[in-house]
Amino acid sequence: MHQKAQMLRRLLARAEIVQAAGAHNGLSARLVEQTGFDAVWASGLEISAAQAVPDANILTMKDYLEAASIINEAVNIPVIADCDTGYGNANNVIRLVKKYEAAGIAAICIEDKCFPKVNSYIPGRQELAPLAEFVGKIRAAKDAQVSEDFMVIARTEALIAGWGLEEAWRRAEAYVEAGADAILIHSKAKTPDEIKAFIQGWSGSVPLVVVPTSYPQVTVQQLQAWGVRLVIYANVGVRAAVQAMSRVLARLRQAGSLLAVETDIAPLQTIFDLQEMSRFQAEGKKYLRQAHDNYAVIIPAAGQPQSNDPLDDLLADRPVAMLELQGKSLLQRNVETLRQIGLHQINVITGYRAEAVNLDGVNKIFNPDFSRGHILHSIMQARELFDQDLLILYGDILFEAFLLQKLLAAQGDIVLVVDNSFAQGYNPSKNLDLVVAKEKPQPGKRRFRPQASNQAVRIGQKTIASHEADYEFVGMAKLSRTGSKRLREIYDDCQRLFREQPFHEAPNIFQASFTDLLQEGIDRGLPVQLLEVNSGWMEIQNWQDYQRACQLLAQARPRLATPALATAAGPMAQPLAWSGSRCQDGSMV
Repeated sequence: MHQKAQMLRRLLARAEIVQAAGAHNGLSARLVEQTGFDAVWASGLEISAAQAVPDANILTMKDYLEAASIINEAVNIPVIADCDTGYGNANNVIRLVKKYEAAGIAAICIEDKCFPKVNSYIPGRQELAPLAEFVGKIRAAKDAQVSEDFMVIARTEALIAGWGLEEAWRRAEAYVEAGADAILIHSKAKTPDEIKAFIQGWSGSVPLVVVPTSYPQVTVQQLQAWGVRLVIYANVGVRAAVQAMSRVLARLRQAGSLLAVETDIAPLQTIFDLQEMSRFQAEGKKYLRQAHDNYAVIIPAAGQPQSNDPLDDLLADRPVAMLELQGKSLLQRNVETLRQIGLHQINVITGYRAEAVNLDGVNKIFNPDFSRGHILHSIMQARELFDQDLLILYGDILFEAFLLQKLLAAQGDIVLVVDNSFAQGYNPSKNLDLVVAKEKPQPGKRRFRPQASNQAVRIGQKTIASHEADYEFVGMAKLSRTGSKRLREIYDDCQRLFREQPFHEAPNIFQASFTDLLQEGIDRGLPVQLLEVNSGWMEIQNWQDYQRACQLLAQARPRLATPALATAAGPMAQPLAWSGSRCQDGSMV
């Protein structure tokens, strides 16, 4: 709490003069710090001017304390607070010191005028408080402070009030004897002559402070040579702001276009930098956790279409993931669904027409071997992510949020979403990822399996006959951290063992499907859980699929950012697990 007070004392102990500039809020204080000043003056004039009221004790101590606290929080350099006359008598000063010291303010400055005071540059009443009264305030302030480093600066207005040098010296000496840590000698003369005369006749040992508002010709080198330890440029910031804003706003009003003032205003990025937006974003990413922030999503979308289907005409300049469905691409719809339920670490494996994948906030990972490898090789381009919770979602499927939520809630280190409706209208020419389960599907259309209670025994496209299969793997999988690490270990081992020889249904590991790796895991005793569904998803692999998806989206009622794909009585009550020709890399995208 007292670090900045210690810092201020160290600054005053050095040979070089200390320079402070006025501020009225966090932004102006940060500018003071960034431009190299040693300290910030929480200026009473600036703070009152910022609220468009006179500097005449109109604002309360609470108002000034709040402003000084904001200023202090915005900077790493010491803050010296202008506290007028102490906001009342000695009892008010005691409360003042306790509050300001607790807020981390390095020093307060109080002046020896009567309450309520008027700004020193306003003509008229500039009445000084009795000497004994102000001495009592200084003693009260020093007795109230907790840290020895906290500073109380006594400001004498004897020259402002026209009482002359002798009264200024008398008062300053009494304030030092009462315990003041520094003396601010103030003058509104147009030259620094009476300040120089005060210094020459001063024999005190505490630092001297000046505010050269009315004698701007004096240099910091002159002040240091005279023996001044702290110079405060008390109100330059607010005066500069008023002049610049008035000029720019007048020009804008006259021109009626921002272009007329664009060169005279700071770029937005400068404001963002002053706000420390990058730190805010980094801390948000680090600390502001949501329910599924621990999950990374991998969407393989690298494959080149090879089906000789009419849909290929639409894919001449884009992958399937970027097909437009009622005004939004397939990928955009899925990304919106993911974000709707709090999944933001979205990684898309690109390859074919990678430049067409241009969604904001999505991390693209390019697969340079997309034209030769298969989907497993594409997925493993994100190999470094396989040490955390993962969702793997094939890039040619459209899904609803409820299906993801169901998958995320399922227990198990490896969970696959499967559908048993594949046998309805089964076409053996279609390459489905078929699954043989430990337990056979329950008969009947309506089933209730809220959890992944079944396990896969076999999975693949070529070695499982349709009459053997129980389910189709729809292309959605959840891996826990343990599951993803284990699959990566198995993949690394298989890269060594099957680089040049068959790997399950593939000629080698490079040509393998994701299901080949899953089967290897099953063979090694890795439990692969099955989550049975029968709605909320569809594949888009041929022209008929594409037409059907567009029709369903056109008919569906808008549901926020997520397409309504299925309801109990809706057009997709029967799951649309259509399967067409796969892409060359097997990613179906």
